[in-house]
Amino acid sequence: MSAPAPSPVPPSPVLPSPVLLGVSLKMYFGHHQTLNWARKVAALADRHPAVTSGAARLFVLPAFPALVPAAGILAPYGVAIGAQDLATEDTGPYTGEVGGPVLREIGCRYAEVGHAERRRLYGEGDTVVAAKTAAALRNGLTPVLCVGERDETDPADAAARTVAEAERLLHGLEGAVVLAYEPQWAIGAPEPASADHIATVCTALRGWLDTRPQHGDSTVIYGGSAGPGLLTRLAGTAEGLFLGRFAHDPANVEAILDEIRSPVPVAVA
Repeated sequence: MSAPAPSPVPPSPVLPSPVLLGVSLKMYFGHHQTLNWARKVAALADRHPAVTSGAARLFVLPAFPALVPAAGILAPYGVAIGAQDLATEDTGPYTGEVGGPVLREIGCRYAEVGHAERRRLYGEGDTVVAAKTAAALRNGLTPVLCVGERDETDPADAAARTVAEAERLLHGLEGAVVLAYEPQWAIGAPEPASADHIATVCTALRGWLDTRPQHGDSTVIYGGSAGPGLLTRLAGTAEGLFLGRFAHDPANVEAILDEIRSPVPVAVA
């Protein structure tokens, strides 16, 4: 009697190449704490095969005062720097604002716009978010444009709403963007949105971008309580993650880089 055939091994999900990982430090760290964190991430980027092989790209958004010294620490190891906000105008009598030309001059490559906290706490509506997106693009910065529904809904409805939001905010603009899908109800939650929900929305955003050659080289990533295992469960439907408090411990960043280097099959939630 012949031996039974071995059970087939399920293939590992294919992750996009490269995977884009972003970290926003918001206002949690002090200045020296930020720089110490940056040194640990720089050392991680210098040795981790996911980064050195080009399988992963990293960008970090520290507070404004830390941008220049953090860039000096991170840039030599291929970690890009960006700002958590920028002004709608490039120069002029705008007390307390920081314009795109200055951010570009000091080495920023990214600028975050449209985050739910900016909308909720500072009243930034679509008009302001679109103007900040335009300011980033005209100054050679890649906008990390946050989009996502406010209240939890079914995946198809969330996809339709989010694509419509992206279309409004990018109307008439040209250039590569990072669309960060962040359902507002998942930000700061114990768990991210389900993999099926995220995959549905990110696939719709990717499909919409693919019809717009003026936004070539754009990327779709997910943020909102993201952590280890999520990229694998998404199986390439998102092209990266946007991390918050989870990334305060560099060991957690390393865990996701390990996942990028050696993805393993994980059931879709």
